[in-house]
Amino acid sequence: MGKHKTIIERIRQQGVIPLFYHDDATVSHEVVQALYDGGIRIIEYTNRGEAAFENFKSLVRARDKQWPGLLLALGTVKSLKDAKAAIKCEPDFIISPGLHPEAGEKITEEGILWIPGCMTPSEIMRAEEAGVRLVKLFPGSNLGPQFVAAIKELFPAMEFMPTGGVELSEENIRSWFKAGVCAVGLGSKVISKELLDKKDYAGVTERAKEALAIIQAIKK
Repeated sequence: MGKHKTIIERIRQQGVIPLFYHDDATVSHEVVQALYDGGIRIIEYTNRGEAAFENFKSLVRARDKQWPGLLLALGTVKSLKDAKAAIKCEPDFIISPGLHPEAGEKITEEGILWIPGCMTPSEIMRAEEAGVRLVKLFPGSNLGPQFVAAIKELFPAMEFMPTGGVELSEENIRSWFKAGVCAVGLGSKVISKELLDKKDYAGVTERAKEALAIIQAIKK
């Protein structure tokens, strides 16, 4: 469990987790490189296409050679079948969009940190009973910072990370942290379809730097 605490602490320190998927392995590598160049050291690669698992394995191999200190999470793990396939990819941790007990149990049995998605107090209670210490609030746009502020006192030992609808602005991100989150997930606001279509990896790097600068400003 010490390893899990270390990962959660690193998530808390970075304060933001960029997440993305792309069918093309080369594009996926370029995006990770762009994020890494921007100072990002934790990335979620989502299981949103047929090439997800193979691409992720390729990213892990590349990480071991060229991206020291990078944590790679495999996201959008929605079933026990997904969980078994994800485990074989050797992720640093696994993220689910919802609370799937069988998947979570299998992931935990393998000693891998599991971050499930939750949207209600009942789901958070079940996650807590399963030993979860960090949940993804999804979709964040439907919940809002006021939801976190309302439930935070009920779950003092739980960490929260909203994903979906978080804006790349100091005002929006500050409102989430003020409510009590430990980090935010950012997808298209950092790695937009427009940037990917143009293969504007420098643009991805700049947005990564912007996100980290916002986090640093908030923490001051």
